[in-house]
Amino acid sequence: MKVRLSRNLFIIVMVDIILLCTSFYLAHLIRFDFDLPDWAGEKCIELLPYVLGVKLFCFYFFDLYKGMWRYTSLNDLMNIVKACTAATFGLIVFVLFKNRFEMVSRSVFIIDWCLTLMSILSVRIITRLCFEEFTEDFGLRAVFDSFLKIFKRGQRKGKGVIIVGAGDCGQKICREFIENPYVQSHVIGFLDDDVSKIGRKIHGVSVLNVIDELEHTVKSADVDEVIIAISNAGSQRMRQIVGACKKADINFKTIPNMGEVIDGKINISSIRNVEYRDLLGREPVKLDKEEIGKYLGNKRVIVTGAGGSIGTGLCRQICRYSPEKIILFERAESPLYEIDLELKKSFPNVEVIPVLGDIQNKTELNKIFEEFQPDIVFHAAAYKHVPMLEKHPWKAVENNIEGTRNLVEVTQKFECEKFVFVSTDKAVNPTNVMGTSKRIAEILVQNMNNTQGSKTSFITVRFGNVIGSVGSVIPLFKKQINEGGPVTVTHPEMIRYFMLIPEACQLILQAGSMGKGGEIFILEMGKPVKIDSMARDLIRFSGFEPGVDIKIEYTGLRPGEKLYEELITDQENVVPTGHHKIMMLNSCGMVMDTLDKEIENLKKEAQNRNPDKIRVALKKIVPEYSPGSSGSSGGGSQII
Repeated sequence: MKVRLSRNLFIIVMVDIILLCTSFYLAHLIRFDFDLPDWAGEKCIELLPYVLGVKLFCFYFFDLYKGMWRYTSLNDLMNIVKACTAATFGLIVFVLFKNRFEMVSRSVFIIDWCLTLMSILSVRIITRLCFEEFTEDFGLRAVFDSFLKIFKRGQRKGKGVIIVGAGDCGQKICREFIENPYVQSHVIGFLDDDVSKIGRKIHGVSVLNVIDELEHTVKSADVDEVIIAISNAGSQRMRQIVGACKKADINFKTIPNMGEVIDGKINISSIRNVEYRDLLGREPVKLDKEEIGKYLGNKRVIVTGAGGSIGTGLCRQICRYSPEKIILFERAESPLYEIDLELKKSFPNVEVIPVLGDIQNKTELNKIFEEFQPDIVFHAAAYKHVPMLEKHPWKAVENNIEGTRNLVEVTQKFECEKFVFVSTDKAVNPTNVMGTSKRIAEILVQNMNNTQGSKTSFITVRFGNVIGSVGSVIPLFKKQINEGGPVTVTHPEMIRYFMLIPEACQLILQAGSMGKGGEIFILEMGKPVKIDSMARDLIRFSGFEPGVDIKIEYTGLRPGEKLYEELITDQENVVPTGHHKIMMLNSCGMVMDTLDKEIENLKKEAQNRNPDKIRVALKKIVPEYSPGSSGSSGGGSQII
């Protein structure tokens, strides 16, 4: 590989030397009307070594030999302009001090600057254009064909596409359509709400009309598909655009929202079908990356439940902040194997350590912490399936409560800097075992922060349902729609708070950077969503009419379910923070000795596998726990 690189560099430099010599000689010819006097020819030959030396030095200084011609960019072109200008200025100064321009024409250097700039730019641009059109076959025939393709670039191919949104995302998608040889489609035009853009062109493609005229534009042009390229469109606007597409009877897709393309590149492969997550209407989350980087950069981080939906999202985003190492703690081997492979491939500079373990095993936790000495702990491991834990309440006690207690005690023992616990809105005025177990875990985490001499900051983050997580309702609805229905909804009035996995993980990291210890942070969840409306929207997105093509059946609330979820209790006060999407709660803990005694009693009942006694023990610790009252809201405050 080194020989190949050296050979390529030699060829590049030789091509540049030929171009520079030709430009300098041609500049003299032009200056003297192609009748070059002998004295001028002698001066040209005398100055040529200096010209080559200064120009090659400037080319090297401005990184012209570090880039690849096939990927020549606007930045590379600007560097060429800078290098040529600096070289010409340097030569003028050199000749001025050497012989005060005696027997040297001043205008030669200006002409030489123009010729050098044009020749160097042209070779690199033509090289890029050729490589963009080449296939695996490389030869004279390929070169000839590539030039034909360049001149035929405006010729239409495949499906006709209209891009909704003539902004940054739209232009990137359009460029990908033009440059990607594997895309068998062409862009007919853009639609945009900005009237001043109409008639203007982006990459040679016109902005045809405003978005409200989508139906008319589709009918008047040969359009096969619409791509919605407005990544920050609100839910109401997205619904209007989707409605217009359906009215025009045209296929439509969208690009990912900004949460999905953080630090990534928007391209053709990013385009997907419009899904319910596009209608949540969330603004892109703005992170304080500097603050997050301070507490994660070069640190040893452990994530429990690393193979779960939230755990994997956290791991991906933590690695972006260049920790020294990340320990993936997970009890399920297949998800652990998958996230381990992914992170090692995507982040080769981060040491990724997979650990197959269980938070219920305190001895194992001690050994892991002793070996790796983590600085930051993210605790995302938990059983979360409400109906399943209603049938097996002892599992909630063993994993969600006892497992969390093991982890916080080991974290404090090894004096980790921060412990961030991922909780749920179901912990508020709980009507199910899962929510109650998470509320007890919250109390454990808060109380541990109050332990005298503790050097660890214990922080809790609480939020609602996560779209796309394992066990969430949307994958179930999609499966039922694909099977032809019916789509099962528990109750027509059931509402839930929703957020996306990337958004939840970003805000967990942000809350972790803000927390000093003992806080419960809640994430701003926007407006709650009716599950019935969600099901109907998903049916329409699939091209069917709810109640006609796909039936909706109401099955009634399952054990432990509530009609309305809450994010705060009556006893908790909301305090704003420096981040507009994050709020902090003032919440009372519990006397640690009393809590330990009650948990030991709860642990004993769990060992006996007695569901009724377990629920009684849960209620002693969390008096607001109301098993069997799933039809009410629980009486607490709601963030609407």
